Amino acid sequence: MSQAARPSLIVIAASFGFLVTQLDVTIVNVALDAIGTAFDAPMAQLQWVVDAYVLALAAMLLSAGALGDRIGPRRVFVAGLVLFAVASAACGLARGPTDLIAARVAQGAAGALLVPPSLALIAHAFAGDDRRRAWAVGWWTAAGGVSIAAGPVLGGLLIAGLGWRWVFLVNLPLCLLGVVLTLAVIPEAPPKARKPLDLPGQALALVAVTAVVGAIIEGGRRGWGHPGPLAALLVGLLAAGAFLRVEVISPHPVAPLSMFRQRAVSTAVVVGSGLNFTYYGLVFVLGLYLQRAVGYAPARAGLAFLPLTATFIVSNLVSGGLAARFGAARVTTTGVLIAASGYGLTARLGAGSSFLEMLPGFLLIPGGMGLAIPALTSGLLASVDRGIAGAATGVLNACRQAGGAAGVAVFGALAAGGPERIVFGLRASAVIAAVMLAGAACFALLPLREKVSSEG
Repeated sequence: MSQAARPSLIVIAASFGFLVTQLDVTIVNVALDAIGTAFDAPMAQLQWVVDAYVLALAAMLLSAGALGDRIGPRRVFVAGLVLFAVASAACGLARGPTDLIAARVAQGAAGALLVPPSLALIAHAFAGDDRRRAWAVGWWTAAGGVSIAAGPVLGGLLIAGLGWRWVFLVNLPLCLLGVVLTLAVIPEAPPKARKPLDLPGQALALVAVTAVVGAIIEGGRRGWGHPGPLAALLVGLLAAGAFLRVEVISPHPVAPLSMFRQRAVSTAVVVGSGLNFTYYGLVFVLGLYLQRAVGYAPARAGLAFLPLTATFIVSNLVSGGLAARFGAARVTTTGVLIAASGYGLTARLGAGSSFLEMLPGFLLIPGGMGLAIPALTSGLLASVDRGIAGAATGVLNACRQAGGAAGVAVFGALAAGGPERIVFGLRASAVIAAVMLAGAACFALLPLREKVSSEG
């Protein structure tokens, strides 16, 4: 193997983890109608098919990096790929909605083992070469962004050709290829100083996020007068308060609260969570809208998402250059505002809308997202002290995934019902998304202390 080829293969192998993890956030969206029909599942269970995965991913991200530090990131990464394949097989073989939701929890937990270790492997492989490491991280980020956008397209084609179970079974060859390539080209990074895992903080974070999102889903289904959603909300709030307390007194917190004193961290978390909340939530509703309200077949619904994929690719690739020239804060703000305008245009859609009427929103939303997220991440890394960079990016990614789960819960509740209700839910969700991102743009405008840009 040539020395010129090896860096590219290292990046490809490490990116497999982020690719399959992000792919399974959205590939299931166009399968929800088929899953609901096959299992006679109500909207609340369809929401859990998406949120069970995202919640487990968000909660376990906080500790996955620490686990890699203890036993070596390559070991954790390979184990994550194997476990992800096993959980994906369980999803594909599920005999009912409960089986599927449980397998999605396992799949999300396995996915969390892929994200921080893959970045650690890239950092180790390109240690001492800042330029090449930045190039590698850029392609790693692009792989995740493109797979999020490509998920509905691939899902629609798989459903049309092989059936809905293959949106999960497709992960088996991908994971196998990732394992073989990783073992062949990526050297193990030595374990770092072994710090104890913050198990109480991890457990409380999982309870808090799951209970709050569960309350939103069940509140939309049962009504907020029902004691179940109210009890879940109370449990979530109490767990959140206990989590904050534990993080203050823990010698090795999973999410050091002191980092939020840095404006770069708090700004990135607010903006990143808002971006995922709006995008994950609206893609969930769009999958139902295209099939149940507009009448598209799964394959056509998947192809309707193709402009999102293409625009994500372009905007991800140009984001880094624009951030280097104009500053991460400006590019992030511009991207957020572009996405907000796309949501505003999507709010006009109805059951009789043509694809040409959908197209402007389908271009502007991923175009803005693709600009904002890489710039947001690079601005965060450039602004925080190196000693908390790993923890800061871990918290950012966990909050983004939790925000996505909450978006599915809220927007899914708005669209629960027949075609007319889905159209209402789409319009209401798009308006909420546009307003939220307008507010997020105000946070993005807060000055970030950028160490790599001559324009602050």
